[in-house]
Amino acid sequence: MTALPQPQPSPAAPSASPSNDAIIQKAKRHLLQNYKQQPVVLVRGQGSRVWDADGREYLDLLGGIATCALGHCHPEVVAAAKAQLDSLWHVSNVFYSQPQIDLAAQLTEWSGLPRAFFCNSGGEANEALLKLARKVMKDRGTPERYEVITFEKSFHGRTLATVTATGQAKYHAGFEPLPAGFTHVPYGDIDAVRRAVGPATAAILVEPIQGEGGVRAAPPGFLTALRALCDERGLLLFVDEVQTGMGRTGLPFGFMHEGILPDAISVAKALGNGLPIGAMLCREELGKSLTPGTHGSTFGGNLVAAAAANAVLRILRRPEVLQDVRAKGEHFLARARELQGRLPPGRIQAVRGQGLLLGLELDREVAPVIGLLREAGLLVNAAGERTVRFAPPFIVTREELDEGLAIVERVLATL
Repeated sequence: MTALPQPQPSPAAPSASPSNDAIIQKAKRHLLQNYKQQPVVLVRGQGSRVWDADGREYLDLLGGIATCALGHCHPEVVAAAKAQLDSLWHVSNVFYSQPQIDLAAQLTEWSGLPRAFFCNSGGEANEALLKLARKVMKDRGTPERYEVITFEKSFHGRTLATVTATGQAKYHAGFEPLPAGFTHVPYGDIDAVRRAVGPATAAILVEPIQGEGGVRAAPPGFLTALRALCDERGLLLFVDEVQTGMGRTGLPFGFMHEGILPDAISVAKALGNGLPIGAMLCREELGKSLTPGTHGSTFGGNLVAAAAANAVLRILRRPEVLQDVRAKGEHFLARARELQGRLPPGRIQAVRGQGLLLGLELDREVAPVIGLLREAGLLVNAAGERTVRFAPPFIVTREELDEGLAIVERVLATL
């Protein structure tokens, strides 16, 4: 199998640069304290490795939360972004731009959905889906249909609409009253979905794998059943591919594992390999509803981000790349299950995942464990209250995956 091109080393941090502690103290003086940030300042990266301001090296099996799919400083992505920086940065969507058009062509061909709208994040892409549902139903002459069914433990973003669509009460707290028009039902329960459909229902929004909800995959056949229900009742099926899209599960998009075609999807994260860009892709009929002036974004499809995303797609669309993701994913899942068997019974309650998205559910709160893993040189994060999430870059080696699990074993064995 052809090896993926490896990122080139980035320059070492200057020896006189501020320390982790000094930078963090400055952050505490000036940044809004709305994040529970891990106490390190990352200053450079190469492939699956990053270094902090004190020069300490870490194995990064989080990849910016499933974002740096090609690793840090991938040479082809760096070259594409630099070339665009030397040419033209931004013109807004008042004008056409070649990188954005090329990216739309690549994405629509890869997904099978013929229309693309560009934005800056997954939250914005999902916001576009929610607006699209209402506009389509009005254009169909059914304005009373505006509600969206989503799922318990889902996560769809941080705007007021997308946080309401999110099926986790902790994200709603303090922002009440929430916008009307959302119903949450148990994930994977098609009978519950069917019972929730009513005269006001416009669409169903679902993740193929609930990343923030604990790396929980939909039961086999669930997306197919949702597609059939939507066809039966005249509803729209939207799939949130922000975390699962761009090859993360071993196929271009998570919905493809069931051979269906949604009415629209959202993508972001890995699309720009770390540069901020998102997209909403939809069927031709739906695209006709977003006429000039109905939706927009100043920075959406920015030339530099689009140039980087074009390079990402050119790499991901090479057949050997997703073959590699599937093979490494099977290796990672098998090694994680072997680890589960070696540790004290019940320490790892469950091993879940597909492709290079893995979750280890523990027998305890996971936040302190994340800190211990970082201190041992491994970067991961929590998905829910008790699940350690791994979303390594696709260029990760099997040896690095084994190294990461060896660190997990050492830490969990001492608890």
